[in-house]
Amino acid sequence: MIPGMPPTKGRLLVATPPLEDANFDRTVVFVLEHHDEGAIGVVINRPSYEALDEPLDRWIELQSSPSSVFSGGPVEESALIALAETSAPLAEEADYLSPIVGTIASADLTADPALVAGEVTGVRVFRGYAGWGPGQLEVEIEAGAWLVLDSEPGDVFSPDPDELWRTVLRRQPGRLAWLADAPDDLSSN
Repeated sequence: MIPGMPPTKGRLLVATPPLEDANFDRTVVFVLEHHDEGAIGVVINRPSYEALDEPLDRWIELQSSPSSVFSGGPVEESALIALAETSAPLAEEADYLSPIVGTIASADLTADPALVAGEVTGVRVFRGYAGWGPGQLEVEIEAGAWLVLDSEPGDVFSPDPDELWRTVLRRQPGRLAWLADAPDDLSSN
């Protein structure tokens, strides 16, 4: 992380241990939007036991493993957000797919999945999202609650999301990688 570097669309927010808000302890958030009005992202390392029900069960065959609905964050937990990994970067918005960064796009869950199946290699569905008002995320970053790190291909669709927090930290240079080995309960250190 470069000090003063703003979180921008397509980057990761990695919670530092211990983050006081239990909603975000050991989370990795993929930033979907960040501008003057605030920021929005989804927690990409919290799969749930929930499966897609009708009428969204049509999307199950496109879901990346683990094929469950992920807990995207504590805001609007009734909202579903779908991210798709496309076979090639989208230059502009396509039918039912909107580019975010690289090969990551948002997918319109109201569409027939057959319309996007030829363009995507995987889909992940999130219930809820993480949101910050104007300046709120910047204050939390300055306070040391979040590390702003570059994402790598495969982070959003990791087949092992439970280990993603440690994986992202381990690949960082120098002492930052040491955080990956921080115990879950810091008092037992």
